[in-house]
Amino acid sequence: MFRPLIVIRRIPNIDFMGMRMFGFALSAIMTIGSIVLFAVNGLNYGIDFSGGIVIEARTPQPANLAAMRNQLDGLGIGQVQLQGFGGPNDVMIRIQRQPGGDKAQEQAVSKVKQSLGPGIDYRSTSVVGPTVGAELIRAGTIATILALVAIAIYVWFRFEWQFGIGAMLSTLHDTVTTVGLFSLLQIEFNLTTLAAILTIAGYSINDTVVIYDRVRETMRRYKTMDFSVLINKSLNETLSRTILTVSTTALAVLSLFFFGGQVLHGFSIAMLWGIVVGTYSSLFIAAPLLYYIRPKGVHGRGGEVAAAPAPPAAPAQQPRAKTGAP
Repeated sequence: MFRPLIVIRRIPNIDFMGMRMFGFALSAIMTIGSIVLFAVNGLNYGIDFSGGIVIEARTPQPANLAAMRNQLDGLGIGQVQLQGFGGPNDVMIRIQRQPGGDKAQEQAVSKVKQSLGPGIDYRSTSVVGPTVGAELIRAGTIATILALVAIAIYVWFRFEWQFGIGAMLSTLHDTVTTVGLFSLLQIEFNLTTLAAILTIAGYSINDTVVIYDRVRETMRRYKTMDFSVLINKSLNETLSRTILTVSTTALAVLSLFFFGGQVLHGFSIAMLWGIVVGTYSSLFIAAPLLYYIRPKGVHGRGGEVAAAPAPPAAPAQQPRAKTGAP
């Protein structure tokens, strides 16, 4: 039989709840800072959002994307992205929108064709305007909002509505801070990055649901335990699982970062940040929020424990009449 992999042999006793105010303050600083950065710096939108030229081509041999990218990088036409699709000979070339009108776009396409040489079948060439990019931004924003709402509804039905609020706020924190990171570093923000943000939301809620499930289980087992102690107990009991999940996911994302090429750098950076901030929000936001938003009951706010009703008093026994001969 295989023994389960255990990172922490003994359940630790880390006082997560004692650090909750520090966690809330740090999260508030990161969230507000991200909003300010987005308002001031904006995002470095890629071709998907800012518009550009899209060329679909088929090479006579299996496409060598690295060699083609080196050829096109020296043309002075700005950002160029290459992506395989369909078969091994099919290549999609994206070029950022050139300053000027239609003539400037045509000149850029001509430079690309001359650089790649003869023998390539150019199947289609289209120019994506900024209007299409604005529509993609709006659609991506709506998709992110709907994902957060769907997560809250799922957790609401799975647990209670208070759990849903905690899950949605922690996931929103992860999303906003990821956008702030891209605004700070001015990393290209494209559809791949947007997919990473939605993936981060799913990763974060997965960890949060595991912790919430342990909290609910512990609440059923220890009905009179102080709520703060109960949350700490649940977080410490799931810490080994959290460390394993973070480690294995980070190894996979690091492989994408180092070996996935330039196209996946933005996705990898977003995912690495999301793994760290998603784990942090599950430990220091989602769980501690329950301490404040759960209604009074068996586990009341501030750890108050509702007093159990006193058992009914036993009826007083009447003295038994003495019996005997007169």
